[in-house]
Amino acid sequence: MRSYDEYCAIAKSLDLVGDRWTLLVVRELALRGPSRYTDLRNGLPGIATNLLADRLRDLEAAGLVTREEAPPPVATTLFKLTRRGEELRPVLDELMRWGVPLMFEQKAEDAVRSHWLAGALELMLEGRQADDGPATLELRIGDEPVVLESRDGEVNVSLGETADPDAALVGSERPVLGLLLGYLSLEQSGEEGVEVIGDRSVVERFVPQPFAR
Repeated sequence: MRSYDEYCAIAKSLDLVGDRWTLLVVRELALRGPSRYTDLRNGLPGIATNLLADRLRDLEAAGLVTREEAPPPVATTLFKLTRRGEELRPVLDELMRWGVPLMFEQKAEDAVRSHWLAGALELMLEGRQADDGPATLELRIGDEPVVLESRDGEVNVSLGETADPDAALVGSERPVLGLLLGYLSLEQSGEEGVEVIGDRSVVERFVPQPFAR
């Protein structure tokens, strides 16, 4: 890893995490927790196997990542962030906030993983109030569904299907995110192919005003 050779906190940080793919490896471990090598490969489409091995080795040498042997029945090596590595999470959160507007320029060749979208939604919906009692909205996007659950005045985000959601949104990722983050109205998202299944009023509860109607 080449150094900028500058006595500057930013330069010294970039000496460790500024190489291509490095922060995305950290992203995977931050979003998914302890992960197998194959999990990292799946979450980093486009990275060469030898390059992923190099980045993990560099992160271990820097004290940001460690590996542990999982007990049976898993019985495999798991990579995880150290405490020092976990301290990068606020950096990732701010990059995510800054980059969300850029997601509305989705290219046809862009890879999509639902845990990336869930991470962005969890961050951007923090503090969002969805009133009028519990409700569940399933987003059928990416490689697996993302579930938004309103309960006790908070919106929780999780991955995977849920039994009998109150409503579902089906469509491509860009207009679904645009609707939930307040960039598009329900009508505009519908014009871009987003379909509402179930109770439309439930969807409106998750959409920021004045975009709900």
